[in-house]
Parts: sequence; structure tokens; C-alpha cells
Amino acid sequence: MLYIIGSPIGNAQDISYRAAQTLLASDIILAEDTRTARNLLHSVYDLFFPNKKKVFAKIISYYKEKELNKLPSILEDLKNGKNISLISESGMPVISDPGSLLVQAVVREGIGFTVVPGPSAVTTAVVHAGALTKEFMFIGFFPKKQGKLVKKLASIKVFKAMMPKLSIIAFESPHRINATLIAIKNYLPNTKISIARELTKKYEEVIRSKGNDIDIKREYKGEITIVIS
Repeated sequence: MLYIIGSPIGNAQDISYRAAQTLLASDIILAEDTRTARNLLHSVYDLFFPNKKKVFAKIISYYKEKELNKLPSILEDLKNGKNISLISESGMPVISDPGSLLVQAVVREGIGFTVVPGPSAVTTAVVHAGALTKEFMFIGFFPKKQGKLVKKLASIKVFKAMMPKLSIIAFESPHRINATLIAIKNYLPNTKISIARELTKKYEEVIRSKGNDIDIKREYKGEITIVIS
């Protein structure tokens, strides 16, 4: 059986008991980052099973560039009755993270799988934004190239015109955030913007602003989720 497991987005204590049990019962764990996976497993034992001897499943590195190459052996293990869990570095696998090829393959092959839900940066950021939450759209990461970014913002402007209460959520890298904020300031000056970084972590911070008033000179560190509301 394949288990798609949502992992904490920053605070290890957010992992569910079901997710913890599933990870410890796995024969193989597919992990976007093996070091993060080991740290998570240590946290699972410390939180739920402090008196148990720590025994870890086989952890296999499984990131975007390795998805296709490792797919045949993973499918073979699943057909042979192995319990395999897929986790990303944080949050839900497949959502802007590795896993979509595997899910498509098991659906095609008729192999059983289930999803163990967990914390989400998307919904957490929407609530932090203080925006209307009845209608929202997640668009993944903003494009890296300026031309594609401008086209994406133009599309958002059209959506906002048709659905004024719609909130748009996107991820962004700290290396590109300032360029993205400059583009938002230029193309969506009258919208409300929320910049949430390091959600659930020690240095969690949420900056709310109007598009025209964004501080584009500020240094934004960590994992960032933007809400245009």
C-alpha cells in the first residue's frame, strides 16, 4: 500500500498520531530530503513513543529529478506488498512537491493508495491574511522568468475583476521574493497583500500591506507564502 503523508510545515509537533503510526509501520519511506525525514522520525519517537527503541524504515531519496528513474522499482515494491510512505520536505506531497508521477502511476496500475492529511501552508497563510476565505485559488510557485511572471499577474488581475472576493495564494523563494513584490506593486497596486514566512516556526512572521505600499527593499528570509486578497 502507498501512503501519501502530509508532514509538518515547520513545527514538528503538528504531526498527527495517524501520520506518526503510518511512518513507523512503513517498510520504505520516500523522502524529498532524507535528512529532514530522519529528523522527523526522531521527533515522532520523542513525541509519541519516547520509551521505544528507535527503529527506522529504509529511507530513499525521492526528489523531482529522481522521480522518473525510481518509479519502476517503487511500483515493483508496491506490487510485492511493501508498505511505502511518501513525504515531502514539508506539507503535502504532490502539491508543488514531488509525487505526481507516482500517484498517476499507481492509479494507472490499480495499486491501492491513501492520503494521510496534514498541515498546509496554503490554508494557514489564508487564515493569517485575515481575508475573506470563501473563495481562494492556489497557483503554486510564481514563475521565475520576468515575462512569465507578468503574464501570471495579468491573469490574476482578470480573475480578480471577475471574482473580487477571490484570494490568490502562491509560494515564493526568498531569492526571488523582492523581484516578485516589485512586479505585484506595479501590476496589482490596489490589492491587499499578505506575506507569510516561516509559518509555525520560531520566527513566524506575517506582513500585511497594500500592493502599492509593499516594502520591496526588505530582506525576506525562509519559506514564503503570498496571499493576494
